[in-house]
Amino acid sequence: MATKKSGWAKFPHDAKPFDYSGDKLKKAWGVLHAGDGEPFPDDKRAAALIKAAGKSAPKGVDAAGLAEQLQEAWRCFHRGDFHEAFDAGSALGPVGASVAVKAIGIHATYLVEDEAEQLKRYEQAGKLAEAAVAALPGEANSHYRHAFALGRYSQGISITKALKMGLASKVRASLEATLERNPKHAEALTALALYHAEIIGKIGSLIGGMTYGAKASEAEKHIASALKLTPDSPIAHVEHANLLLLLHGDKKESAAAKAYEKAGKLKPHDAMETLDAEFARAQIE
Repeated sequence: MATKKSGWAKFPHDAKPFDYSGDKLKKAWGVLHAGDGEPFPDDKRAAALIKAAGKSAPKGVDAAGLAEQLQEAWRCFHRGDFHEAFDAGSALGPVGASVAVKAIGIHATYLVEDEAEQLKRYEQAGKLAEAAVAALPGEANSHYRHAFALGRYSQGISITKALKMGLASKVRASLEATLERNPKHAEALTALALYHAEIIGKIGSLIGGMTYGAKASEAEKHIASALKLTPDSPIAHVEHANLLLLLHGDKKESAAAKAYEKAGKLKPHDAMETLDAEFARAQIE
């Protein structure tokens, strides 16, 4: 879908199924955040964030007010109002970075066609995530959003440039930091699987293994764990397909097609999963 270079294209599908107003958000939270393990932002969680962030916490906002703002930002994200979710999250500084980074990152991935603009937004996401890592180092998603932003940026430039910039090592470090804090973080497991697969796919198993510790066995282990944790997540199956192609090429084309097909048939729970599933279907059309 085309978009103005500096604009935010609208979510191009029906958002009515993704109405999480009122108590609906809390009831659906476990399903919506099975992949990233984001804690539900109730008053207790908001108070903990304010305390942990210290001087980086938003000024003049109490726990109840912060909880309300975070919940509303996530409602915007889940129904596909990515711009609103980004603005609401970024306005809260590091305590809102998780939703802000996810919103700008998913929007850039699927709804921005201009490659230079995509990279600009991933850079923006990376800066927000860096601030979150500094202010909230104990939060798994501070590190995961950092890895997500750097990973997406890396995929947008040449593999040679990304490796020279040391981005691969930074992505891996952030993913490992995520998993130290939440060993069942399915999206981090998926991303770590792709870390191994992309390096092997781009520079080979010998150099990739010696220089970056990339191993096909690790890729397969991590993606298996992610699929077990989130069998109904389109992105887990999409990345499984990508992994198969990176590691095995044409030999696993049929298996990759089946993984894309599986992703495309899953019922999405929000706007992001709708876009993930749409992408999967496009790979086999």
